[in-house]
Amino acid sequence: MSSSRSRSRSPYITDEIFVAVHQTAAGIIWRWRTEIAALITLTAALAALTRLIPLPWAAASLGGLLIVVLAVPHSRRFAWRRVLCVLARHRLHRLFFNEPRLHTRSGRVPLVLWIRPTKVGERAHVLCRAGTCGQDFEDNAAEIAAACYARDARATANRRWSHLVTIDIIRRDTLAAGNSVASPLQRLTAHYQLDAPQIDTTPTDTTPDDEPAPAA
Repeated sequence: MSSSRSRSRSPYITDEIFVAVHQTAAGIIWRWRTEIAALITLTAALAALTRLIPLPWAAASLGGLLIVVLAVPHSRRFAWRRVLCVLARHRLHRLFFNEPRLHTRSGRVPLVLWIRPTKVGERAHVLCRAGTCGQDFEDNAAEIAAACYARDARATANRRWSHLVTIDIIRRDTLAAGNSVASPLQRLTAHYQLDAPQIDTTPTDTTPDDEPAPAA
């Protein structure tokens, strides 16, 4: 009885409720909402096609559409970047939950408000819970990069709202040279060196044979 009364008087009762919901089926569904939505969409599309054509042909049509999406470079990059966004969100959540400095004592993890692809990777906007700050994310930048399978990670706190943190996940360097371009002058120099006549640079004695030797 006393424990229930103390819990009801606790000012952090909402944190305890959110932590309890986080570990239930509702919390699992919320964390996997993107995958569940994609599965429901595919199932609904397959069910709609089976009303018009047989099931094997419907499955083949969806498979062909998937192949076309993966074959076209623009659509393939679009889909792959969204997949990386979902992967980064899951990995960030796992890191927040396992790293003591990135969640509260009650177990509440920072909330990923929005994550979107960038030219170098992904950018996540995170809401800090009471007890965490932007410095915690900056100190764990290496752990964030490793958790997201990325090259580097940078955390920046909002200048106006310190509880909002932007995490840049860097996967590629757009300024790095992909191919080394050889200079045409090098090829021309090698060509002319091969075609140029060979000059004998061996030193020769220019003294005539009939010239008398100098007197001693």
